[in-house]
Amino acid sequence: LSVCSKICYAIGGAPNQVAGSAASFFLQIYLLDIAHITPFHASLVLFIGKASGAVTDPVAGFFISKSRWTKIGRLMPWVLACTPFTIISYFLMWYLPPFVSGRVAWYLTFHCLFQALTTLFQVPYSALTMFLSTDQKDRDSATAYRMTMEVLGTLIGAALQGQIVASAHVSPHCTVNPSVNTTDSWHDTPSIPDPSDPLSHQVIYMIAAGVIASVYLLGIVVLFLGVKERDDPYALHSDRAIPFCKGLALTMKHGPYVKLTASFLLISTAVQLEQGNFVLFCTHAAGLRNHFQYLVVTILVSAVVSVPFWQKFLQRFGKKCAACGISWMIPFAVMLVTIPNLILAYFVAFVSGLSIAASLLLPWSMLPDVVDNFRLQNPHGKGHETIFYSSYVFFTKMSAGIGLGISAAGLEFTGYKPGICRQSDDVILTLKLLIGAVPAILILLGLFILLFYPITEESRKETKLALEELR
Repeated sequence: LSVCSKICYAIGGAPNQVAGSAASFFLQIYLLDIAHITPFHASLVLFIGKASGAVTDPVAGFFISKSRWTKIGRLMPWVLACTPFTIISYFLMWYLPPFVSGRVAWYLTFHCLFQALTTLFQVPYSALTMFLSTDQKDRDSATAYRMTMEVLGTLIGAALQGQIVASAHVSPHCTVNPSVNTTDSWHDTPSIPDPSDPLSHQVIYMIAAGVIASVYLLGIVVLFLGVKERDDPYALHSDRAIPFCKGLALTMKHGPYVKLTASFLLISTAVQLEQGNFVLFCTHAAGLRNHFQYLVVTILVSAVVSVPFWQKFLQRFGKKCAACGISWMIPFAVMLVTIPNLILAYFVAFVSGLSIAASLLLPWSMLPDVVDNFRLQNPHGKGHETIFYSSYVFFTKMSAGIGLGISAAGLEFTGYKPGICRQSDDVILTLKLLIGAVPAILILLGLFILLFYPITEESRKETKLALEELR
């Protein structure tokens, strides 16, 4: 597999990450402080949106598994067809409608559409890994290229969004030191100008949405021109595609897949909680409202730089050993919660980037090994790859949606008030728990489950030799 093909494949995944990163870091604070909807309604938008994307995963897997081979492949037509609708839904997701009473329905509709359409892109795109090459090293290398570019896309999305919309969340009224001025009037000072002002934050967010939406076109063109999809290299002409429901039942009984999915389900939820609440934490709990966009960039630059390191690490020491790097963020996040210091915040951001890079690279590097293991146990079936990838994305999205929904509901329960400079002590405590304690517990549970993951480096080599003999 040529380096050019790997790079083109990697670039194709960047647009989804650019848009997803902007939404992960900024959608919650946008809904609360710009659209002025309640935390409860924001939790509904976040949870139902993620759930709609999760439900779309098995549906997408079902229809893709039924697709016939075309001149451009079996997976590529799905990627191309959903792109223009994804761009439109993303743009409208950041639009502030002139009416107030129906805003919740507006954001719910377009967030659900965006999540569902990105799923229709992500499932065939991620499954395409299995149809680039039959060599495990080639696939691992392509996955590393892809993760590097996707983390870079995450960085670009957060940086673009953060730099463009930062002025919408900075107000001179909120720079007063609370220890000097603790009157009720300071607590109730609105930090957000009236969003109906045509020169206010609506225009800023629409510019950001337009810039990020345009990235989709570039990424898809490069993917289409630079990547050639191959047919199933192991299947015989006499082999039949596994029926979707039967294939789903078989995957749910496949031990390595169950352990891998359960582990990274918890870990990805922890990462989503960090992303979804980090800007709120910096703004309201850590006194870093003027630095949050730079902290986000620090996290993602660290993640981009460290992906090649993790790729070399897992090649030398094994994939299960590399998973320990995910736990590095735990002690530093707890320190940031207990000692909200600016220098410490940047150090925590750097270490968190290292851990996030490991959490992004490892599951997509380990999933092809699981598919190979399943192929060896079921040698006369084909078409199961999309079932594995769609069900994996389903579980991780559903868990992330539940986590984000619960976190937003927790802010509602503790009395979060949009548009004020200083939140109550209960809200600040909730944000600290969502950044520190809850992700730490989820990561530790996920790593404990991963201890029982049965595929080792030795078994990978044995599977490779057996599949080569089969081919």
